[in-house]
Amino acid sequence: MDRKEIMRRYRETPRPAGVYRVVHRPTGRTLLGASVDAPAMLNRIRAQLSMHGHPNRTLQAAWDADGEAVFDFEVLDLLSPGDDPARDVSDDLETLLELWVEKLEVETGSSF
Repeated sequence: MDRKEIMRRYRETPRPAGVYRVVHRPTGRTLLGASVDAPAMLNRIRAQLSMHGHPNRTLQAAWDADGEAVFDFEVLDLLSPGDDPARDVSDDLETLLELWVEKLEVETGSSF
């Protein structure tokens, strides 16, 4: 398989769109969100926190004070992949996030 074929297959592979959360166990504070690639978003958040560059200052302060060991990073729910990898899933993600906000009783999608 050549490089072009590998790239084409990667682009055509549906991303795992869904809802994720980051929990600070000592306080129970939660960052809840939705992304077209939830596992990648969790990796991004973890990297930002590790490099002391996360835009949420409260979350960053908790990370700096307590370290990575007291945080949970998890994908809560994934949308089922469709036949069209180019389809817009933003409305579905918004609805899924609203359901999780209600289920977890988190205000405005985030307590951080």
